[in-house]
Amino acid sequence: MFRFISETFHRLVEGISLTHTRYLYSTFNLTNRLTGLIGPRGVGKTTLMLQYIKNELLQNPKCFYFSADLIYFQQSKLLEFVSDLHLIEGYQIIFIDEIHKYQGWNQELKNIYDAFPNLKIIFSGSSMLDLIEGSHDLSRRAKLFRLHGLSFREYLNFAFNFKLPVIPFQEILDDPKTALKKLQGVERILPHFEEYLTQGYYPFVFEDPHSYYEKISRVIDKTIFEDIANFYNLKTPNLHYFKKILSYLASIPPGDLNVHNLAKSLMIDHKTVEHYLTILGSVGLIREMRPFEGGSPGLRKPMKIILNNTNLIYTLHQYLGQSISKEMIRGLFFVQSLQNIGIELFYSKQADYRTSDVVFEIGGKNKTKDQLKGVLETAYLVKDDILHPMKGEIPLFLFGFLY
Repeated sequence: MFRFISETFHRLVEGISLTHTRYLYSTFNLTNRLTGLIGPRGVGKTTLMLQYIKNELLQNPKCFYFSADLIYFQQSKLLEFVSDLHLIEGYQIIFIDEIHKYQGWNQELKNIYDAFPNLKIIFSGSSMLDLIEGSHDLSRRAKLFRLHGLSFREYLNFAFNFKLPVIPFQEILDDPKTALKKLQGVERILPHFEEYLTQGYYPFVFEDPHSYYEKISRVIDKTIFEDIANFYNLKTPNLHYFKKILSYLASIPPGDLNVHNLAKSLMIDHKTVEHYLTILGSVGLIREMRPFEGGSPGLRKPMKIILNNTNLIYTLHQYLGQSISKEMIRGLFFVQSLQNIGIELFYSKQADYRTSDVVFEIGGKNKTKDQLKGVLETAYLVKDDILHPMKGEIPLFLFGFLY
């Protein structure tokens, strides 16, 4: 079996392309003894690991890669396999992919970490919650890197072999016209942006665009019926509620989720719905935003719950048969772009969204500044379908260049 796993490793590395790398590649490093690469299914964690091995470690014979979802590990202990790799075969750097597929991974990973002080372990996993909260204190030991879906910048670079740069958040706010000059070589950027919003978040779009939504549907199903089911020991009838919740979120305006009404509609307990929403957030299928108002008023206001990315909306609408709200898509793109680089975003009664000190109103090219009258903080009108912003305006697609 070791020979088969070893041959698989070398075959995968040989076949991986280095033409394009994700935004996280340049900062990904192995300075810690324990390194975790986490993120939702389908965003390219395996590819990043194999590219790193091929580019940085291929000349290092002490490096080894395998996936923990191999049927071999249903009968064999992960700890014993890694022990043999390290003590008998002499490997010093071991990559373990899909580690959350292995029953009891967190305890064994801790044991490996404690038992072999000269070994570097890099692991990947799709389910954020169990990788952190169920980690037997691994969060203190591990350096965690989070990988999100493609930004609009990455989508353009991958699709057309551009080398478009990251544009920092503050630069977009301070001088959007100068930021736009960095994109002068891109023709038809607005149509490309529309394509990205519909089919561009998951890297497998470049494999076969015609089966893209089908693949996203499989990502949803595997996340629910494998990742969530295995970690929470939920039976199949309970798991169908997760798909119903996602479909419900795809059919309503952003933030209009009423947990009480949803619980009543699904005929399950209110607390159970809240628990299921927490789980869906942890595995990267939904997002949440807090209200900006602090104190008692903020506590009384509910979280806004939205789908994780715009491509999920288009996928779920394949089965809903409803028209898709442009307002919903614009708002979600803005939120996913900022949250994916760690900017804390709130919803507010003043406008659509805000950070701690900047207010944003999102709309189409005919949107006016009426909503921002009386706002004392720095405020911007973020407009879709424009290339030449006026003062106080920012083209929506520019936020796709944050990473």
